[in-house]
Amino acid sequence: MKSIGVVVLGAVLAIAAWMAFHILPAIGVFNDLDPLLVGECRHVDVAPGTEDVEIDDAAQQVFVSTFERRGWYAGTDDDRPRGDIYLIDLTDRTLTPRLISQDAPADFSPHGISLWRGDDGARRLFVVNHRADGVEAVEMFDVGADGALFHTETVSFDAMYSPNDVAAVGDRQFYASNDRRYETGILGVAEVYGALPLTDVVYFDGVEGRSAARGLAYANGVAPSLDAGEIYVAEIVKRRISAYARDRASGELTLKKRWRVNTAPDNIDVAPDGSLWIAGHPNTTKFLQHAEDPAAIAPSHVLRLDPQTGTSENKFVSLNGEINGSSVGAASDDTLVVGAVFDGHVMVCPLD
Repeated sequence: MKSIGVVVLGAVLAIAAWMAFHILPAIGVFNDLDPLLVGECRHVDVAPGTEDVEIDDAAQQVFVSTFERRGWYAGTDDDRPRGDIYLIDLTDRTLTPRLISQDAPADFSPHGISLWRGDDGARRLFVVNHRADGVEAVEMFDVGADGALFHTETVSFDAMYSPNDVAAVGDRQFYASNDRRYETGILGVAEVYGALPLTDVVYFDGVEGRSAARGLAYANGVAPSLDAGEIYVAEIVKRRISAYARDRASGELTLKKRWRVNTAPDNIDVAPDGSLWIAGHPNTTKFLQHAEDPAAIAPSHVLRLDPQTGTSENKFVSLNGEINGSSVGAASDDTLVVGAVFDGHVMVCPLD
């Protein structure tokens, strides 16, 4: 009997150690942040769920993906509202958002977005769309000089079963992150709380789609380096960013390095200087409370990571509800735009 007690005690200690190493850091128990930059930012109302943002620095245009996703998160969105893409002109002092997705499909529920610019200056916006019929797709739009979107193509394939974000690397080529293998049940709980590496990044080569990198734990944001030679992926439950070398011919990805970050990373934006701007949830327990109750405050956090050195620094912190549950921090040379999973506004902030 004594040996059984020792085994049980050992198992309890092992579970406690595993929780201390994985779960407590993941929910932000050890995070200690102070407000940063938020007091210098402008609150700009757009539409519910400003989940992803892309800045075209040359055109001084900001693209904002919006979708009221509370019902979608809760599984009660049988009569879901349509989502949209808005544009903010940074040269306009009023920063008034303009609807630009009138040409989108009727069942448009946008999530992650990615802006591609060709050598000839042509622009195309790629948008993850969770269609009402259950099909997961990426919509492609040509972008006019004024930012207006013109729908050109819908892409879906079996390997892209739970897309969260998209990273365009050509006029029809893209990567997308599958964030969940199991949505519900005990396997869904084990996947998230066990930080199980069950998700992947998929690649569409212009003809067909396939898995390009496996073994990720809740793959979230995905973004290409400036030269598209690397692909960066946020693993939210691991609190890390994974960097992959990209084979330009095949699209295959090879893991190069990983960096720990002091937040649960959501989307990744690559700034004009090549640095990674990562928005995340410093306390995921408070984020989940906010997902259920709009009045609950969820802290927001944006950090900058230098992929050459691996060093990171905090750039934006909101603790008092100025913006809740930050999902993206997109940076140009002098402006940071912060969006959120549920809130209906963005914060437009000056950068020195």
